[in-house]
Amino acid sequence: MKFVAPLAFATVTLLAGCGPLITQSPGEGYSPVNAVSAEGESRLLLKGHDVVNYFTDGSQRMGSSEYRSEYKGVALWFASAEHKQAFDAEPERYLPQFGGYCTNGIGYGIPWGGDADTWAILDGKLYIFGGQASKDAFMLDPEGNMALANKYWREEIADANPLFQRAWRLVFRVPHYKSGAELAEEVARARK
Repeated sequence: MKFVAPLAFATVTLLAGCGPLITQSPGEGYSPVNAVSAEGESRLLLKGHDVVNYFTDGSQRMGSSEYRSEYKGVALWFASAEHKQAFDAEPERYLPQFGGYCTNGIGYGIPWGGDADTWAILDGKLYIFGGQASKDAFMLDPEGNMALANKYWREEIADANPLFQRAWRLVFRVPHYKSGAELAEEVARARK
């Protein structure tokens, strides 16, 4: 009887974690992806922010379910019919790289975060970051950090389950791992 409570807790915890396991791994060729189950959508990219708007207006903007598209099992919302049409004509042009996860985190093998309001367009591609501090750290060495992000995406993350990958790399860190505090110190030194 003394094992019932821990077993029940483990079962509930496991089942509660199944939502993101499924939501972020659609398995239709665009996986893993920074998607949520919200607003009647089982997989909504970037919580419904319009990915075309970054390119056309140079800003982050919330989309609307009125202008909805689906790409490989993932719903995308747009701010206008024109943005939806542009995406439908060339989806690969507008999709955020690394499934919309924090680009800096991908450089550490960790698919995590990704705030639609912190982004950059580099070499014509959209990159999302987990916040301004993460973007600032990445931009200290964009070429080197991009090489690391591409390596870990290609070798470990693409088509993998993001929750398992994240857990793996939070325990078994990459050799070049730096904590948030260490990265903040580097950014502060660079600004002096």
